[in-house]
Amino acid sequence: MKFSLNRVTSLLQIFLGALILALSMNIFLIPFKIAPGGVSGLATVVFHVSKERIPVGIAMLAMNIPLFITGFKYKGRHFIIKSLIGTVVLSVIVDLTGPWLQNNIVHYMATPGSQDSPDFLLFALAGGFTSGIGLGFVFKEEASTGGTDMAAALLHKVFPWIPVGKLLMFLDGLVVVLATIVFKSFRLGLYAVVALFVSARTLDTFLEGLNFSKSLMIISRESEKIAQALMDSIDRGVTGLYGKGMYTENQYMILLCVVKKEEIHKVKNEVKKIDPNAFVLLTDVREVLGEGFTSHHSN
Repeated sequence: MKFSLNRVTSLLQIFLGALILALSMNIFLIPFKIAPGGVSGLATVVFHVSKERIPVGIAMLAMNIPLFITGFKYKGRHFIIKSLIGTVVLSVIVDLTGPWLQNNIVHYMATPGSQDSPDFLLFALAGGFTSGIGLGFVFKEEASTGGTDMAAALLHKVFPWIPVGKLLMFLDGLVVVLATIVFKSFRLGLYAVVALFVSARTLDTFLEGLNFSKSLMIISRESEKIAQALMDSIDRGVTGLYGKGMYTENQYMILLCVVKKEEIHKVKNEVKKIDPNAFVLLTDVREVLGEGFTSHHSN
């Protein structure tokens, strides 16, 4: 029962992500010829070149299905099935909602002289942000909506010395360049780059979380006193790691501690009071699971 409920919840998340992504495309991107990479961007180009005779959803589905068939043995059955569901749902919603949104919402946003005259930069920002949110819901369930991420993974099998991330950037860049040439507008190409960047940053933030913490590594001759002070005044656990200075050959107790961002100033003050010469290294931690932070059950 629990497994079935988890499966239904996962599918609902994928559906929600596909819905948000479809609305983002139809309201902010497709009507204004903003093609921020991916199969959706390529489908946007096809849609406008065909004078709106080839729907975006059908074009995306036609491009994605060969990618899924080819990538089945590389990605695994579970991933492919969930991603195929996401891709089909996205394609259907894009084509079903497109005409209605075009006539009832986008028309008023794009009418010259109206109160809301076109602002392509705003559309690129809004489209990138909302599409990043939609993709976040899908990616969180270990699925995708097809697109160039699948193509990049397949190309990586042919060119294993090129990282998948660089292949993905290359493919998305090709789509943006193609759209710039076809639409004969360098400005639209730049807006597409803005939307692509905002979408990627939003997706990263969605998956990694906003409530990031700080990980501290403290090297000091007074490590015992510092550890006790942190446990007493901040109520955080501290782990001691044995280390050795390779130049001085001195052995130290290296302290490892994770704190919330609002506690950083207090930690610095405690360390400074005990040992002003202590070496403190701070790094961002995007997500912390466990006591005092985020519960494992909430993920």
